[in-house]
Amino acid sequence: MNAAAAIRTLVVDDEPLAREGLRLLLASDPEVTVVGEAGNGPDAVRLIREQRPDLVLLDVQMPELNGFEVLARLAPGEVPAVIFVTAYDRYALRAFDIHALDYLLKPFRDERFHDAVGRAKAHLRMARMSDLSHRLLSVLSTYGERDVAPQVAPSVPSEPWVRRLAIRDTGRVVFLDVDEIEYLEAADYYVQIHAGGKSHLHRETLQSLEARLDPERFMRIHRSIIVNSRRIRELRSEGRRDLVVVLAGGAELRVARSHREKLQHLR
Repeated sequence: MNAAAAIRTLVVDDEPLAREGLRLLLASDPEVTVVGEAGNGPDAVRLIREQRPDLVLLDVQMPELNGFEVLARLAPGEVPAVIFVTAYDRYALRAFDIHALDYLLKPFRDERFHDAVGRAKAHLRMARMSDLSHRLLSVLSTYGERDVAPQVAPSVPSEPWVRRLAIRDTGRVVFLDVDEIEYLEAADYYVQIHAGGKSHLHRETLQSLEARLDPERFMRIHRSIIVNSRRIRELRSEGRRDLVVVLAGGAELRVARSHREKLQHLR
């Protein structure tokens, strides 16, 4: 990546040693250019407006303005991509609600940091490609290129459904794409999330989580179980009236009789 296309990055943390550590980690990445650093909220707002960075590594608890208040002071067009870097896990869900790219809990491993920055770079590349496409189409429209009929994809309405979950684990927050979920299982006031051969305990009721998931993809097959229909590998009849769902990961789940009709379109 040339200098013009480098990811312009701002480091914001009230601890000088923390800022130095982040700069050292970024120094090893030739695709990233650090354009400044701030140790408090007002300076962060000022530098974001002056430098217009692509990416901000942002602490949560800082003097005068916290990380969320910094972003709230910015106009929509001024908000860069954000990776939160903090010692507090209790803000993870709020960070996800404002579409932060990642949430790093101190202390973190270098590999975890570089993984987060890598995802940010991929996100920003896609955004730049999309912006370039829109500008090219605008130019063609301005010059009246009637012989060129670019195929513009129809606009897709924003989905109200959650696409990633922030799951608190011991000393960290795990971000899980809902596409990876095989099934969800009620566990009192928690939900046991089964994905990728692993199980995660998420602090939310099954009913509450169900309301945030796309009903075209996630279906309840039992009062305590919801499955991802895209992960269903097989429907198997057992006896005259029993039906079993077999998922891609091998799990076999019995379907309650009151929910069997939901699966008829899959057969």
